[in-house]
Amino acid sequence: MSEHLLVFPDRATAEDVAAELAEEGFTEVRVIREALAGEDDSEAHEWGVHVVEPMVADESGPVEGGLRERFSALARERGGWYDPEPAPPVL
Repeated sequence: MSEHLLVFPDRATAEDVAAELAEEGFTEVRVIREALAGEDDSEAHEWGVHVVEPMVADESGPVEGGLRERFSALARERGGWYDPEPAPPVL
């Protein structure tokens, strides 16, 4: 299993990216709020797209590397960033 987190400054972009990835066939895609530590203002947060790909068994293999490159480029194209080692999201 591989996990990925793409982070964007606004919810609309995160939702658009999540919808695109779901259309491409990624089945475990969620939009999550990324609150910054100590921030209580509802506008002081970013939005993440958490993707889990259960079919990738080797996290050091070429498929995983390809996903990391793809998601990193996608995040940059949309004004966000890619977290290569995401912590599990808080539900």
